[in-house]
This record gives sequence, C-alpha cells and structure tokens, in this order.
Amino acid sequence: MSITVVKGEIMMKMIPINLPQIGELEIEEVTKVLKSCILTDRYGNGPMVKKFEGAFAKFVRTKHAVAVNSGTASLHMSLLAAGVTWGDEVIVPSFTFVATAEAVALTGAKPVFVDIDPNTYNIDPEKIEEAITKKTKVILPVDLYGLSADISAMNDIAQNHDLTIIEDAAQAQGAMYKNKPSGCLANIACWSFYASKNMTTGEGGMVTTNSDELDEKLRSIRTHGEKKEYNSFILGHNYRMPEIEAAIGNVQLTRIPIFLEKRRTNAELMTEELKDITELQLPTEPLGYKHGWYLYTVRLRSASATIRNEIMRKLREQGIGVAVYYSTPIHLMPYYRQFVGFHLPETEKAAQQVFSLPIHPSVTVNQIKYIAASIINTLE
Repeated sequence: MSITVVKGEIMMKMIPINLPQIGELEIEEVTKVLKSCILTDRYGNGPMVKKFEGAFAKFVRTKHAVAVNSGTASLHMSLLAAGVTWGDEVIVPSFTFVATAEAVALTGAKPVFVDIDPNTYNIDPEKIEEAITKKTKVILPVDLYGLSADISAMNDIAQNHDLTIIEDAAQAQGAMYKNKPSGCLANIACWSFYASKNMTTGEGGMVTTNSDELDEKLRSIRTHGEKKEYNSFILGHNYRMPEIEAAIGNVQLTRIPIFLEKRRTNAELMTEELKDITELQLPTEPLGYKHGWYLYTVRLRSASATIRNEIMRKLREQGIGVAVYYSTPIHLMPYYRQFVGFHLPETEKAAQQVFSLPIHPSVTVNQIKYIAASIINTLE
C-alpha cells in the first residue's frame, strides 16, 4: 500500500470506495465530439446518443432505451410516463438513495415506504400487498448494491392490482435475474451512469422499456413534452443527454464485461477472506440471481450504529475508504417525515449495521487481502 508524507507525518493513501474507470478510448471519443461541434440535439437524438441507446437496449435486452441526463431524471420521467400525479401513491423502499422517493414526491404523489428483506436489503414482496390501496399506481423496487429485486413476485402482485412496475436499476448494470438482465422484466427500468457506477458517463441515465407507447411518451417528456418544435402536448422537462456523455457511454459499454468480471473476482476473494468472521453477515447471491457487485456490503450482527461507526473510523485510519449506504432511511429524513405511519424495523436495523468495502476494478488482490486483514484485526 502506498503512503504519503505530509508535514512530517506518514499518511496512507486511501483506497476509495469506488473509482471511475476512464481510459484513452473515452478521451479520444470525447475529443471527436468536441471537434464535430455537435454537442447536443434539440430532441436528444444526436448521433452519439442514438448509438448509445441502441447499444444499451441490446445490452439489457429491451426494445427501447431513452438516454437522459441523470438517474434521477430517468425516475421522474418514468413516473410521469406512467401517469403518476397528485394524490396517487407509489410503493418504494426506504433503504435506498433519496432519489427514488424524491422522484415520487416531485410528481405530487405520496411515497409509501415498505420494509426490506434483511438478507438481500431489497424491498420485501411479502410486505407490498398490505401497502396497496385504491390510490396505489406504481410499485418502484430498487436493485440495491447491484442485486436485482424479486421482480417476478412483484409482477404477479402488479397484475392482480393493475399496477405498473418501475424498476430502479441504477446500481444494477450487469446484474442478472432468472437468466435475464436486471430491468428487462419490469414495465420500465431506470438506470444511472453516475461516476461511481459499474459504468459511467460522468452523470447521465437511461430509461428502458418494451412498450412502444411508453417509449413515445418518454421521448416527448425528455424534451419539454414536445413532439414537434414549440408544441408541447404533455408536461415535460429538459432531460436530454449531451453527446459528450453518450460518447463516453459507448466506450464504457464495450468495457463493462471486464469491469464486471473484476468486480466479481474481487467480491469472491473478499468473501473467501472474511467467511470465517462470525460477527459479519456477508452479501448473498440467491439462487437464480447474478450480482452486479456495485457495492460489497457487510453487516455487523447485533451491533449499534455507534460501534459500526467506530470500526469504520479505525478502518479509514488504515487507508480503507469504507462507506455506509444508507445511514439514514428516507422515511426518517426531515422532509419525508411528513409521510407518517411507517413501521420499518428491518430497514432501521440495517441502516445501523451495514457498511461497504472497496471492490471496484482498480482494487488489487493485495489490497483485498489488506482490507480483509484490517477488518479482522480491528474486530479483534
């Protein structure tokens, strides 16, 4: 592990929790876009964007892919395309990044929080049925940490109640569910290409669907609700993806198999190194699932947030960029406390006990062993 000397003190160089994998090919493609002077398109249909949409649709095995400027944009416009509006309810997990519920609130609908499965950290399908009311319009599961939610179980519930499933697959590029890519079994799936994700465009996102009708709506919403210039027929926004981002995305798609293989190798090695530590609950890969390994998340059994945070502090002192995803469930955040009446014991317990370890493609075998040894020594 490398070290740095600062003002006479020896300081370890931190192993970051995630690191974008940007190479010369991405730089070359961005340069080509800059030289072309085609930086965007009024309707979001520039040549790089169109190429990226086609390649990504093929990657996740859907009919359509609509490129946008962030994962949050993909969620918001998907809810709008599904007809979610004031007074509606959308079922969501609370143990996730705030954007999932934020997009619901932006439509004027109410996020209805449902508890998680403590083993997968994804929304528990068995808890969804009891949360459905006459106002429910959408079920919005999250593929947390790179592991797909149980979409088949939710599809059965959705069909029985005439609901739409919008899958938040922001963390699941490369994950598989029942031999199919995550996202392809939902009515709509939303993706993020933020810098930390398995593949990146810097910012950026994508919406995928097999519905021609939804695809048409999504493309209109992406550009101010227009179908033709200066003529909005539905409420929209400016959610277009720039050509520079799409150029990066096109290269990243060719490299993601290598990224995923390295993440899996690192995850498997981390599990091998930590498997005998009884204090830790290690991440699982249920039968029929293939983890995307966006994050390798462990859990301190029977520990409090105070103990967890102290262990993390000691690991950071040893140069390990551990992080918590997510320390405050959404339903306990100040703004979202207005949506009252939720009893989520598994969510609240997990938020106090989990922390994630670096396994991104730049992490070496020696660093994995160093991280594991540091955890073992710290726990002892």
